[in-house]
Amino acid sequence: MIRSFPALALVSALALAACGANGSAANDSADTAPAATTKSGKPFTSAEMGTFEEPWALAFLPDGRILVTEKKGVLKLVRLGGDTVDVAGVPKVDYGGQGGLGDVAVHPDFANNGYIYLSFAEAGDGDTRGAAVARGKLVLDGGAPRIEGLQVIWRQEPKVSGQGHYGHRIAFGPDGMMYVSSGERQKFDPAQDLNSNLGKIVRLSDTGMIPSDNPFYDQGRVKAQVWAYGIRNPLGIDFDSDGRLWEMEMGPKGGDELNLIKAGTNYGYPKASNGDHYDGKDIPDHKPGDGFEPPKVFWNPSISPSSLLIYKGDLFPDWKGDAFIGALSGEALIRVDLNGETATKADQWPMEARIRAVEQGPDGAIWLLEDGENGRLLKLTPAY
Repeated sequence: MIRSFPALALVSALALAACGANGSAANDSADTAPAATTKSGKPFTSAEMGTFEEPWALAFLPDGRILVTEKKGVLKLVRLGGDTVDVAGVPKVDYGGQGGLGDVAVHPDFANNGYIYLSFAEAGDGDTRGAAVARGKLVLDGGAPRIEGLQVIWRQEPKVSGQGHYGHRIAFGPDGMMYVSSGERQKFDPAQDLNSNLGKIVRLSDTGMIPSDNPFYDQGRVKAQVWAYGIRNPLGIDFDSDGRLWEMEMGPKGGDELNLIKAGTNYGYPKASNGDHYDGKDIPDHKPGDGFEPPKVFWNPSISPSSLLIYKGDLFPDWKGDAFIGALSGEALIRVDLNGETATKADQWPMEARIRAVEQGPDGAIWLLEDGENGRLLKLTPAY
């Protein structure tokens, strides 16, 4: 059942968020297995399919066209081998720092209802801002492509100062619910405060209503949204084929984490982390009995993860069910072998560029977006 009040009052959409990098170098190499190799040293070939200005996310439409968000507040509609056009009706974004236009997601029943979802950094009163998610109908006929009826269906509460750690990735689960990753906005303590939805994974219906089986449903509107908490800067969420939700987040100085998300669970930040604060202050490591759920794997030094894909295609059969992570400071594509609830580091392929997003195409190819100006859209296919 869905409770009758929305996660927030529906209002006109305003502004959009995007996340940047932190951390330092590359992945722990000690427990990283060597990749299958070709003459290029990689088991895939890479083809450039376009370039964009500060791209942040991509999503495929049922007809094979691609939606790409650009951080300054532009949504592109890409027809491979054809034209790339701007989509009208995108919300105004609060661009700066890690903020701007963020994720784009297509409703599971898009073919019938036409809904898409955008996350973004939205300006507030004074020098405040926060992430928001809006939905509207993508209209592709009768003129230029446009979004109609765009409405905000979720917001970070409260809005705070600063321009970092929005999180705001969107994923639809096999239960039909919408999951949104919400960063703690570099404010630390809100991640542990259930009266705030910062530093959380929230679970809502596709219209922004609150499901009655959420773990804190009967504890007030903001608490009722929360699915999991104690999270820092969650820049990737995806479901595996068995319906498990995985989350990838930037830790502090070191301690980037891949987590298996469970309802009502506390993941520890800022009370526990395998990294430390940037000012050198210690954060206790995860340890048995501390009351917090530890990561399945972590990276120290940091890789600065940007995104997460659980691969479900057939084009790379040996990787089916594995996790793929885009790395910003690590400038790499990283594979983690998933086996049920167990995760093991597997491959780290240097890409010579900051990787902002990773997605699966309709044919099973793996698609990447490079970060920054003239960021390339890359299609990866098997090298043999």
